[in-house]
Amino acid sequence: MPVAYWALFLMFRVSTEMKVLTGSAHRQLAERICAYIGVPLGDATVTSFPDGETYVKVNENIRGRDVFIVQPTCPPTNQNLMELLIMVDAVRRASAARITAVIPFFGYARQDRKDQPRVPITAKLIANLLTAAGVNRVLTMDLHAQQVAGFFDIPVDHLYAAPVIVRKLQSRDFVNPVVVSPDVGGLKMASAYAENMGAGLAIVAKRRKSATETEAMNVIGEVDGRDVIIVDDLTETAGTLVSAARALKERGAGRVIACVSHAVISDMGAERLKDSSIQELITTNSVPVRDVAGFQITSLCISELLGEGIKRIHDDESVSSLFEISKKEKV
Repeated sequence: MPVAYWALFLMFRVSTEMKVLTGSAHRQLAERICAYIGVPLGDATVTSFPDGETYVKVNENIRGRDVFIVQPTCPPTNQNLMELLIMVDAVRRASAARITAVIPFFGYARQDRKDQPRVPITAKLIANLLTAAGVNRVLTMDLHAQQVAGFFDIPVDHLYAAPVIVRKLQSRDFVNPVVVSPDVGGLKMASAYAENMGAGLAIVAKRRKSATETEAMNVIGEVDGRDVIIVDDLTETAGTLVSAARALKERGAGRVIACVSHAVISDMGAERLKDSSIQELITTNSVPVRDVAGFQITSLCISELLGEGIKRIHDDESVSSLFEISKKEKV
């Protein structure tokens, strides 16, 4: 009986071998994840027809495998999203046992509610598309709004970049640091950073003028003579970060650095950062990070975080410990 049990167990493990595939959005991150896990990156052809249609072919057997597809939906957002959906369909039709979409940066997450008449809830639409394509599970990081995880009718493992970024901040020397949320919505994230760093907490109240422009209204908290760490989940045009930094400097803040999980920096954002009072932007490689001439950007690798998440999902283990931050650990 024990022999038969172990034979059955080994057959199951063989049938659920892990395979990691990637599209064209961020191949370097996928390669680093595979290096951490200790498995080769799966062989798949992802290209385009002359008319722009995406073509996908998986060049190895994935029947009965536990397949993870790494693809952030960063710019070009629609192209990368379609690549992901088509890859999922190809893998599903190739009889994969389970398909997990690993989306380090989840695009369209900002459109999570009807804040005006006759507008879509696009985050819910994307969740529906992924489920309909055949995704069985989603692994993502720092959603713009945590309720987006509830838009899925499949399991979602939501990781956070805070453990990676905080460890980097702990290696720096700050003068009486204060963590600042650039808006009220980011207060919970800023509070977590402040607690783990033993720093103060402040908020910048803002008013949004347009999709690319914000105005800092007031600063709540003491920042005079203190080093400031602005934390946010995402920056694209850098309007929120730059206006917050300006308001903080006007109130006597010392050094100002910014930390974001996803730096999807546009041309406008690059110009604003160069002309701002922010000395450094610390981010992760959840998306390919562009260089901005004349401005310091520090990119932290999240391959170990995502790789550990993938390993634990494959082995049906808890991912909760990945949220923990060591207050004493130095990098």
